[in-house]
Amino acid sequence: MTGELFLTPAQTLMEDEEVAAVLRGDMEEFSASATVVPFDSARPLLRGPVPAGPADDPAAGPFVLAFRDSAAWRSAYRATESMIIDQCEAGARVGCSISASNKCKPPWWKFLFGMTAMDYAEREQCEEREMASCLAAAKDACVQFAKEKCLQPFRDARIASDNLKVLWGNDTVETEFGGKSKDSEPASYQRETLDGSSKCNTEVTNYRGSVLMGIAASENNATT
Repeated sequence: MTGELFLTPAQTLMEDEEVAAVLRGDMEEFSASATVVPFDSARPLLRGPVPAGPADDPAAGPFVLAFRDSAAWRSAYRATESMIIDQCEAGARVGCSISASNKCKPPWWKFLFGMTAMDYAEREQCEEREMASCLAAAKDACVQFAKEKCLQPFRDARIASDNLKVLWGNDTVETEFGGKSKDSEPASYQRETLDGSSKCNTEVTNYRGSVLMGIAASENNATT
């Protein structure tokens, strides 16, 4: 029969194997290990919404961002300060290395007559001294630099008052007003007084980090 294509059993088997190989490749390409992208776990919120107090700007809205408590504020302050110091010292090591190499570089005429082993040893000792001196000065400067960078942001940061129990999550909180109606508030917090009652003093909901800084300064002055 002309015009018709006949495949031998060997050709048919070869095509089946090629199709199976392609399917296996597709299965490997679209497997879970190849397509699922892992992400780091979500970090807890450093700050969350709390009701604005009378000292806050009403034009900014009914809620302000505040640290959960004074411990969270102190922890964030220490972590930020430590990170800035580490980054500053890492940059200082590069600068100190270049400075030490330039200061301890032998005079140009020594290269004409050749460097001796003693010359290399003296240069190494000189660079070690210069590096140690430079890093010691840079460490103090980095500590001061970190304090200056952290001062204004953490001084002005808000902290939730002690009478405000903050429960930050994804659910809204329903609060009953006057026993007549319920309104859903767009924030995840619960207000409680220290004695555990459902009512609270909404006049003071947060305070500034400057209060904690003032307390720390007073304690330092008292110890000295």
